[in-house]
Amino acid sequence: MFLARLAGIAGLLAALVVAQTTTLQAESATLSGVTVATAVAGYTGTGYVEGFDEGIDKVTFSVPATISQLYDLQLVYNGPYGDKYTYVVLNGAGGSQVSLPATTTWTTVSAGQVLLNAGSNTIEIQNNWGWYLIDSIILSPSPKRGAHKITTQPVSPNANADAKALLKYLGSIYGKNILSGQQDQASLDWVTANVGKTPAILGLDLMDYTESRISRGASSTDVDKAIAFNKKGGIVTFVWHWGAPVGLYDNATQPWYSGFYTAATDFDVETALKDTTNANYTLLIKDIDTIAVQLKKLQDNGVPVLFRPLHEAEGRWFWWGAKGPEPAKKLYKIVFDRLTRIHKLQNLIWVWNSVAKDWYPGNSYVDIVSADTYAQGDHGPISATYNNLLTLTGDTKIIAAAEIGSVMEPSLLKAYQADWAWFVVWSGDYISAGVWNSLDLLKRVYTDAYVLTLDEIQGWR
Repeated sequence: MFLARLAGIAGLLAALVVAQTTTLQAESATLSGVTVATAVAGYTGTGYVEGFDEGIDKVTFSVPATISQLYDLQLVYNGPYGDKYTYVVLNGAGGSQVSLPATTTWTTVSAGQVLLNAGSNTIEIQNNWGWYLIDSIILSPSPKRGAHKITTQPVSPNANADAKALLKYLGSIYGKNILSGQQDQASLDWVTANVGKTPAILGLDLMDYTESRISRGASSTDVDKAIAFNKKGGIVTFVWHWGAPVGLYDNATQPWYSGFYTAATDFDVETALKDTTNANYTLLIKDIDTIAVQLKKLQDNGVPVLFRPLHEAEGRWFWWGAKGPEPAKKLYKIVFDRLTRIHKLQNLIWVWNSVAKDWYPGNSYVDIVSADTYAQGDHGPISATYNNLLTLTGDTKIIAAAEIGSVMEPSLLKAYQADWAWFVVWSGDYISAGVWNSLDLLKRVYTDAYVLTLDEIQGWR
């Protein structure tokens, strides 16, 4: 009788996991390469876990569930060693990269969602960009998400019919389908030849159109490729790996062609933006004006552009983000105003590409919010990042996966309510080497009804 009562209590505890919010302590989980500590006050339970300094370090939580259900996952952590990332893996496959901003207090952060199976489950907190402290995880049933509140009114003044049509089309499929995309013409051609489907979006770069690269022999035909793809009924997106206009180290360690990286230049964006009379500010304006010529060529050829300047700013590895959010936002607004109000460009859909709230330039300057995520072996929905972007704008802007390494499983996108408008797989080995994405997986994803390809978006205007 006593054992039967114990079994009944255990069953009740398992049922509670799917009925209400549940906190699981890290120090009670299975530890690999990490240890329990108590030196930093304020933790819950009997301690916390530290020592995330090797790639294989992790904490594994065992989570029973009586039914299959989607859960919101939160992570309680302390980050005294600067901005970090961790990685959440559910049942050994699929998950999310989770940002852990620097903090010296115990902080709760959203870690996306997990779809628990009926029965036994595991949730692993794996080392990514390490050196942080983990206190616990919190699970609560995910509420059913209502209709999106997104706007499809362009922020560009006097947006032309092409831009309006593109944003309206994206709004019409948002939450119903995802557009496939591929960076670089050669890689897109590889997809066509080997997968048998052509992506709906071609990703291109304005990198080699500015003076600091042209003067060193660089050239590009990406604008011409965009015009050609548009004529086929496709959609184009442009990123801008903006080489610093001056101050490139140009040495064996940091060659000139790495000039968009913080480590490759002494160009100081904060100093350049302090006034409008210094030489470096003038060089920034010159580069913007140079790019405007190319964007005008696209406009004259009827090409609307998903334009993503100053991408990944919050990572700080590019010079435009190196001095923090305020100079980055200031420069973004200068680019916006210069292109739309001075050059009168009307074909741009403005795509912001950082997640953190303090980096966001504001709804008046952004049509679409996005993120770049690279997690080899993970074909999950990237739900933590999606949900953070949802919160960033109060679900008023369309959300896109502007760069990914691993394609996402359509079934998981739908199950997790991760309504990414599009994905663009990065070029080269990310798409064609079979390591980040197997050919069988690509064929399955590209033929899924949820994923739209070039042939399926004809007439979107």
